[in-house]
Amino acid sequence: MTQLLYLICGGLLLSSVVVLWRRELSAIVRLLVLQGVLLGVLAGLLAVRLGSFELLLVAVGVLALKAVVVPGILRKVLRDSSEARETEPLINVTASIVAAALLTLLAYAVARPIVRLAPSAETEAVPVGLAMVLLGFFVLVTRRRALSQIVGFLLLDNGIATTAFLITGGVPGIVELAVSLDVLLVVLVLQVLTARLRATYGGTDIDELRELHD
Repeated sequence: MTQLLYLICGGLLLSSVVVLWRRELSAIVRLLVLQGVLLGVLAGLLAVRLGSFELLLVAVGVLALKAVVVPGILRKVLRDSSEARETEPLINVTASIVAAALLTLLAYAVARPIVRLAPSAETEAVPVGLAMVLLGFFVLVTRRRALSQIVGFLLLDNGIATTAFLITGGVPGIVELAVSLDVLLVVLVLQVLTARLRATYGGTDIDELRELHD
């Protein structure tokens, strides 16, 4: 079971790094589906490990929301948009991969005291969650399309959820439900804003929108 835990966490980290490598927005959405599945499986694995029925329900909810509902909304935004690629990120792919490696090393360095405080299979995987948080921030800062920035926000949220599951052995169901609904609400609001930006200005390039003046 420990090996499966590490395999899931490795998949979460790898998919986060691949988000920085891929520019096709449809491929990035598929990576989010994969992350949703892995996060749900992670919660389910911890539920079995801890014998927690509540955490098992949380795992089902996470799987439904992060692997089905939210990616479905993003696919709808993508279908309604003419923007299939992140054409001009502020940092190129090579530099992004190097930055991802450095951020991952930083996450492992920051998480070292946590691992020493309570050594276990779960806490040793905590750096993966922290690395996902840092990579989510990196996507938010370096991507120019509004949809790409939504992806960065979701990556950040997945990292926070991963860290919470690994540190606490699963957050209470009502807390996870509230956070997940907040994430869904944010995605729905961003979907509406993206549609309005595209209808009004013909695109969602954040840099171009900053140049607009009243």
